[in-house]
Amino acid sequence: MSSEIKSISDPRLKLDILSKEDIQRIHEATLSVIEKTGVRFPSARALDIWEEHGATVDRHKQIVKAPADLIEQALGTAPPEYILAARSQDQDLSLDGNHVYVGTDGCGVEVIDLYSGERRGSTIQDVTDIAVVADYLPEVAFHWVAVSAQDRPVQTRSLHELHTIWENSTKHVQTESIYSVVEAKAAVEMATAIAGGSVALRQRPVLSIMQCTLPPLGQDGGSIDAALIAAEAGLPVGFMTMTSSGSTAPVTLAGNLVVGNAEVISALALIQLAYPGAPVFYAAAQTSMDLRSGGYTGGGPEDFLFGAATNMLADFYNVPLSMGSFATGAKEPNWQAGVDNTMSTFMASVVMSDMLLGVGLLHGSRIWSFAQMLMDCEIFDMVWHMMKGIDINDQTVALEVIDAVGPAGNYLAQKHTKRNMRHIWVPKYMDRRTYNEWQERQDGAVDWAAAEARRILENHQPERLDAALSNELQKIIGAIETD
Repeated sequence: MSSEIKSISDPRLKLDILSKEDIQRIHEATLSVIEKTGVRFPSARALDIWEEHGATVDRHKQIVKAPADLIEQALGTAPPEYILAARSQDQDLSLDGNHVYVGTDGCGVEVIDLYSGERRGSTIQDVTDIAVVADYLPEVAFHWVAVSAQDRPVQTRSLHELHTIWENSTKHVQTESIYSVVEAKAAVEMATAIAGGSVALRQRPVLSIMQCTLPPLGQDGGSIDAALIAAEAGLPVGFMTMTSSGSTAPVTLAGNLVVGNAEVISALALIQLAYPGAPVFYAAAQTSMDLRSGGYTGGGPEDFLFGAATNMLADFYNVPLSMGSFATGAKEPNWQAGVDNTMSTFMASVVMSDMLLGVGLLHGSRIWSFAQMLMDCEIFDMVWHMMKGIDINDQTVALEVIDAVGPAGNYLAQKHTKRNMRHIWVPKYMDRRTYNEWQERQDGAVDWAAAEARRILENHQPERLDAALSNELQKIIGAIETD
């Protein structure tokens, strides 16, 4: 287990991509959309809640039109800060607006095999292996279910994935794979067992749940019902928009932000109407349609701008943000992946997004790569160092050592150099060898990262669940499978 969690805090760098006037205009446009155009909620329970609070509900079309003051009042009850608890308390994550944490992403369906290099369908063993490696890495602060356990029954697959991650890591788990009431109730029961009771779970939620909206201007009924069950138990709940400019949102970036914002804040408002004060978070992974194919891009300047702008909207509503970063559209670890993941991570970090998702995934979150996972961690490590800025003080200005060395001297032998040299960033996977050495060996970052992943997987021993607790989780899953 890596007890250390690397996060960005107290940054020296900052970016305001939208003005206060810009944010207010998007907010007002969003409220207008929710009130006049409406958002689809295909859930009887959700429609009941909206109707009870005075919204206009069309039950035939399942469309809700809520007045602006109702949305604003509901959002005002959301807590601005809370923790994402871990099995190991020293790995708890504080969502206080002053930390940027990195997690995996999901839910991929293919894996580049760490030993054969072949691309194949994902299994429960892959969920296990990813959890073990993520448990070791200090850059990975929390888990998403990175790949689907396709060798487990569909009705309990998400629960097997949760069990496996808890079995192989002490870090917080955030799942995006709970889509029904049955799954949600079981997941809450499992989390309650991990936490040590329902009261303990409210105090230290070891599980959080993220749900995707259905753009444009729609929610998924099963996901909404599952989120309401999770919120009732005190689990943090978030909603992610993945609007695409030109297809599921207006082609303009501002229009995309309005549609995506309407989806997210309408869902967050629903949770607050049902359970005022329930921990919620904003989640976003907007993109632009590829103009050649109409498909999802998973990278590009629009994505990077969305990453920065969405955090400012989440800050405006005073709730944490889970931001789609990394998860490049590249098909393999290559130049495109490096550009996509560096730019998206820097832009999301410089605005202090609370949670960044996506390490290890390729082809728009479809394919898992262990090599990409470790190289993504190196990207975050670079950004982490950049965000610290430059310290200016007597020690760092170094007038004494400059005077001692003088013109035409050398700083290698100076004690000042020895004392401070570890502040210089040293890469693990970027190639700084001489050309001749590179030419002789013909290896590089992908080879080194894959080798390190194999070393971690073969040597790291996570802190396992207590056997009795593990059996209890399996019984919860088994009860569903035998119904």
